Parts: sequence; C-alpha cells; structure tokens
Amino acid sequence: MKKLLTILTLSALSFMTVQSKAQDEDKSKRPSPPAKVSETIKSGATITIDYSQPALKGRTMGKDVEPMTGKVWRAGANEATIFEVTKPVTVEGKLLPAGKYAFFTIANEGEWTIIFSKTWDQMGAFDYKEADDALRVTVKPGKSGKFYERLTYTISKTGKVSLLWGNLDLSFMVK
Repeated sequence: MKKLLTILTLSALSFMTVQSKAQDEDKSKRPSPPAKVSETIKSGATITIDYSQPALKGRTMGKDVEPMTGKVWRAGANEATIFEVTKPVTVEGKLLPAGKYAFFTIANEGEWTIIFSKTWDQMGAFDYKEADDALRVTVKPGKSGKFYERLTYTISKTGKVSLLWGNLDLSFMVK
C-alpha cells in the first residue's frame, strides 16, 4: 500500500510540474502577447516580422515606456523582434542579405535609426552589440491616422514596412 501511495504521489507531482511548465511556455498569456506578420513583396522576397505586442495602457512613449530617446529599443517586448527576409533586399536603398535579424530602433529627434543585427536570437536589447549590425538606416517618423494601443507591424505588397504604436508611424521601404 505504501508503494502504491508513493507512486501515486510521485505521478501527481510529475503531472503538476509538466502542466506548470506548459503554462509557463504559453506566450499568449503574457502581458505583451506574441504576434507575427508576413508578406511576399513585388520582388518575390517574403518578409516576416515576429514580435511581442506591448500596450500603452495610458503610458507615454519615451517617458513611461520605451522607446526612450537615444537608446536602443527591441521594437517590441520580451525577446528581440525578429525580421526575416527570404531573398536579398534593399532597405531604404541599402543591401540586406537574405536571413534572420534582430530588429532594433533608436529614437532621436526628427529621425530614427533602424538596425538589423546578425544576432537574432537574443532577449530584448540587453545583449545588443553594435559590432553585430548587418545594416543601419535612418528614417523620419510620421503620425499615424489612427491610434494603436498595441504595437503593430504591417507590411504592404509594395514593400512598405510600418511600425505603428500610439500615434507613431515609423515606415521604411524594402525592395
């Protein structure tokens, strides 16, 4: 009887551990849930952006929540945002080879720097190293026509990629 009780107890503990681990890995339950957008552009390259969607929740960008002026931001939440292209492309006229990249930005007054890092598998911007940059381009931010509570990326067939959050529209061209 003691053996049976011990086996049942161990089985129950194992089951609870597995269930707990499975819940921990369910990224959809995070405050900033995962999102993914993908589009095949005119050149035939497919662009995929895999990111987590923070929400503003009444906070102000640059004051209460990232992006902070002059600091590298993962352009999402949780793990670094991943930007993947299946063929070589140009971003704002500069060559970006096919592959996976961590996608970062730096907000500055009047223009932003967009960064594609060769080290794509990293947590946030904590491990970011400028030496790993595959490409940097600068773009001018705009204002979106509507308010986006959650960070949202869009990709058009023409290759226009937009980061939309709050009233921010940070768009750039990929060809």
